[in-house]
Amino acid sequence: AANFEELNKLFEKGNKQRHVGATRMNAGSSRSHSIFSILIESKDLNTGQKSLGKLTLVDLAGSERADKTGATGDRLHEATSINTSLSALGDVISALCRNDKFIPYRNNKLTQVMQDSLGGNAKTLMFVNISPAEYNASETMSSLEYASRVKQIKNTATKTQEGEEVARLNDIIKRLRAGEEVTEDEIMKID
Repeated sequence: AANFEELNKLFEKGNKQRHVGATRMNAGSSRSHSIFSILIESKDLNTGQKSLGKLTLVDLAGSERADKTGATGDRLHEATSINTSLSALGDVISALCRNDKFIPYRNNKLTQVMQDSLGGNAKTLMFVNISPAEYNASETMSSLEYASRVKQIKNTATKTQEGEEVARLNDIIKRLRAGEEVTEDEIMKID
């Protein structure tokens, strides 16, 4: 996307494909997680240096207790999948907080997709929606405890930059992959 309007259209298109359904706890319950990633590239016009970044917005479907939601059939299967992925994410968060050598990213599709948003060169923030109803107190406490563990993740986020020469060569590669012709002089040009 080249501008906000194009980006917003993509976001809306993805959001329309999100699966929602009714349960006893929520008439419009999210039955899937939503992940929206934005790759950002900027260029310093004075130095030619490029900075690269990625912003990943993740809306997790809430964990569910079948007895409270009244889930059966497809809804129960969805709830099981949601809870399994949230459990796998909890395992990854725990491993990151303990600074384990092995982080179990491959245990679930959700954690595989979120890997570069959780560990290494990432800054991770979590916003939690909670219910003020006393009936949902246990879910609220569970969500707050989950979020407090995310707060303990310690990464060193650094700016990703590439020099002008690397940017020029990456541009040539992109053009070649698109089937464009590139002259030997263009390839051999070194500033």
